[in-house]
Amino acid sequence: MAKAIFAGSFDPPTYGHLNIIERARKLFDDIDVVIAVNPQKKCLFSDDERLSIMNELVTNCDNVTVHLWSGLIVDYAKQNNANVLIRGVRNVTDFSYEFDLSLMNRTLNNTIETLFIPTEQKYVLLKSSSIKELAAFGADVSSMVPPIVVQKLNEKFHNNKS
Repeated sequence: MAKAIFAGSFDPPTYGHLNIIERARKLFDDIDVVIAVNPQKKCLFSDDERLSIMNELVTNCDNVTVHLWSGLIVDYAKQNNANVLIRGVRNVTDFSYEFDLSLMNRTLNNTIETLFIPTEQKYVLLKSSSIKELAAFGADVSSMVPPIVVQKLNEKFHNNKS
């Protein structure tokens, strides 16, 4: 088995992300969860907050490590001896985007393979941006994200109000 990478912004991590990690870790010896650091993208959670949250969520996964990365994922893969990128897909829109991205990654590094893992049906509607919007309005997102994420969302949106 090979080493695989599951990269994303994870802002915030959802049960869908965790499901992909759990399924992928059964297929590979090692999984690097790589949190994208992109100053052009406005994230609710800082890089360090996302790293801390994700580390807490995978603490019981002995073959999963979490890293921050600010470059191209193919460069991370090369530097870390990984040749498989895991991508979770919820629908055909996700697949279309991810398929194009996989072709670009393969063009940049022809040793990279992309493995698409379709989400389980119960996670199809989970999208980090939607979860943040719901949480901002005080909606209960506890069925979409782990308790630590609910807590962190509440701190961001509701504990700072006077």
